[in-house]
Amino acid sequence: MLTRSPAARVILLAALMLLSMVVLLPSGVRAVADPGVTCPDGQALDARTQTCRIYIVNTGAPSGQGDAPVQPVSGGSGGEVTACVDRSLGRNDPLPCESDRGYWSNAMNCYVRLRDPQPPKSSSLWQGREDGAIYDCSLPAGQDGPPTPFWSASMPAGPAAPVDPAVVAQTIVTQMELRAFDIGMVPEDRPDSMGIVGLPMWLWVNNPSEQTFGPMVRSASLGSVTVTATADVQRIVWDMGDGGAVTCTTVGTPFTDGHGGQQSPDCGYTYTRQGTYAIAATAYWNVAWASNTGVTGNIPLEFTSTRQVVVGEIQVVRR
Repeated sequence: MLTRSPAARVILLAALMLLSMVVLLPSGVRAVADPGVTCPDGQALDARTQTCRIYIVNTGAPSGQGDAPVQPVSGGSGGEVTACVDRSLGRNDPLPCESDRGYWSNAMNCYVRLRDPQPPKSSSLWQGREDGAIYDCSLPAGQDGPPTPFWSASMPAGPAAPVDPAVVAQTIVTQMELRAFDIGMVPEDRPDSMGIVGLPMWLWVNNPSEQTFGPMVRSASLGSVTVTATADVQRIVWDMGDGGAVTCTTVGTPFTDGHGGQQSPDCGYTYTRQGTYAIAATAYWNVAWASNTGVTGNIPLEFTSTRQVVVGEIQVVRR
């Protein structure tokens, strides 16, 4: 009878455990098996067995990267070098990076393709999400199994992956040059201006533009992918410096002398005690984008403007 030392048995057990596991999906990707079965957090769907498993593997990829770098493997009679390898169930088989099933993703260990047409938002595949897209994960030719649908916020990485619409959208946002707005208010932020306790204060966006309040619509194309993005301010939260705040969804109404002591019709505040207050107005933007591939998304942004106001009290003198 063959005997092994305790150390040898531990090594053998560890090797068997690694061979029985599957690759973890990259961050932002969640597998969904038909008809809408999902794996718990920390587990991944084995497209071959339709079961949820945990797999720990040293891919050599630095933290935060999508597809792990794969050592070149010789394949084909001509000695062609490829970076696409099927590593499932102990394999190390070179594969074409593109096929009629999509492009190969080393991280997901399957061919990935955008599902066309996209399922309706009411489908359980979306799990209530509004952005991202549904993709199909297909096994290589010769391996049984239907495509496994999954949701992803962005296109999974792969050596032959097409242009990611999310990357185009982010480029558009950079080109928009959105920025903080100039605060308009009465009383004004100057040495000879002072507010009065109990007297309404008016707040507004001074000279609003596409860059400071929106809406702004821009489109860009990269390869066959075209993305259109619309940016606008959803709300402005005015932190008044005294512990109070007011939320406005409009640019506000500029004050004129004819308004006297009236309240602002859409964006104002009233101080209840005297003091010098630092005002911070934060504009919350949303950039909603959509591509001609059916992938959509939202990019939230925020910009803050600041001012200072002095508030005093009216003193009544009796004789």
